[in-house]
Amino acid sequence: MIIDPLSLKLFVAIVEEGTIAAAAEREHIAASAVSKRISDLEDTLDTQLLKRTNKGVVPTMAGVALLNLARGVLHDLHDIFLKIQDYSSGVRGRVRLWANISAINQFLPNELKSFLKEHPQVQVRLEGNISEKTMKAVAEGAADVGVITMDSCREDLEYIPYHSDRLILITPKDHPLAHSKSVSFRDTLDFDYVGLPVGSALNNRIVRAANELGRVPKLRIHVNGFDALCLMVEAGLGIGIVPRGAAKPYFKGLRIRPIELCEPWAIRELKLCIRSFDALPTAAKLLVDHLRKGE
Repeated sequence: MIIDPLSLKLFVAIVEEGTIAAAAEREHIAASAVSKRISDLEDTLDTQLLKRTNKGVVPTMAGVALLNLARGVLHDLHDIFLKIQDYSSGVRGRVRLWANISAINQFLPNELKSFLKEHPQVQVRLEGNISEKTMKAVAEGAADVGVITMDSCREDLEYIPYHSDRLILITPKDHPLAHSKSVSFRDTLDFDYVGLPVGSALNNRIVRAANELGRVPKLRIHVNGFDALCLMVEAGLGIGIVPRGAAKPYFKGLRIRPIELCEPWAIRELKLCIRSFDALPTAAKLLVDHLRKGE
């Protein structure tokens, strides 16, 4: 049994207006079409819903019962429309955001805070991952938006400028390099390194830069985040290369020293990556627009 919402709407209009002609005028539909829909509705429900009189129409007892039910149904349908419209306008929704740890440590906390303040009913699911896996997740639809470091890119994605950061060297305060104002990467390769996970953009950059010099970096230990990397450096387990913004909170609390790294690749460009901006859900579009402004 199928009851058409439009037929219910016309039925309510007839009862409220008192005539089929007035209901037809109110709903901008031909009177004959209205009459046909009500007849079909009565056939479907196998009961008379309206009594025709010289003054118009009045509902039967079944019609009165249907009137109350129909108003409830139409109200619920309207509520569904409004709630789904919230999603289309970005008021509600969920965004799957994957980002590298550089973005998570330096930029995303404040930017997500301001975004969620503007859009409190949008849920952002943030997952930290290396740039290569993030691009793969976006391309395969497992993530809506990614934040990556542009050492390499996929041709099937769109890229939007996000932020730039500067890599620096950090050492224990009693390290031989600790009193240098700046160093070249070559000067660091005789020392043990604390690195990020294998496959991370920064780890790959260190290995590639060393290989270009005919060297292999002494990656003594790998950790999952910049906080752990700074702690390992303070403990004397090696030196490390980190974004200045990510390490800055630890300069005062830990016995580590920041040193300028004199290399062209020490300045990195971070990008937002998406499959297609036009194809994004509205909430994801709003997030991308917010992040690209760096607010």
